[in-house]
Amino acid sequence: MDSQLVQYVPVLFLLLVALAIAGGILILSELAGRFFNRNIAARTTQTKDIPYECGMLPIGSGGARFSVKFYLVAMLFILFDIEVVFLYPWAVVYREQLAQNAAVVLGSMASFVAILFVGYIYALKKGALDWKS
Repeated sequence: MDSQLVQYVPVLFLLLVALAIAGGILILSELAGRFFNRNIAARTTQTKDIPYECGMLPIGSGGARFSVKFYLVAMLFILFDIEVVFLYPWAVVYREQLAQNAAVVLGSMASFVAILFVGYIYALKKGALDWKS
């Protein structure tokens, strides 16, 4: 066997062990569920099978509806918060990269910031940052 392929044998072994454990847990869960439900099903009433929610009977749908504004604000948060993930490494290596090829380094970051600025203008036009409505 090739020396590089031999290095992957522990990874393959770990993968097989993980799959065996996951499969074993699923099979044991299924077997335990069948065994214990057989004993419990005879004693269960229909009232016990109703979901319990703070003593009130569940009427209607369980999920609350959110305004579209909530999702728009969440997307804006992702847009303007995750940009730091891209700006920080660029700022760390800025000086050493600037000495080699200044135009490419500044151009790439300027295009990235321009795309973010277009997203910001779009959010302003749509009124996403207007908190009164």
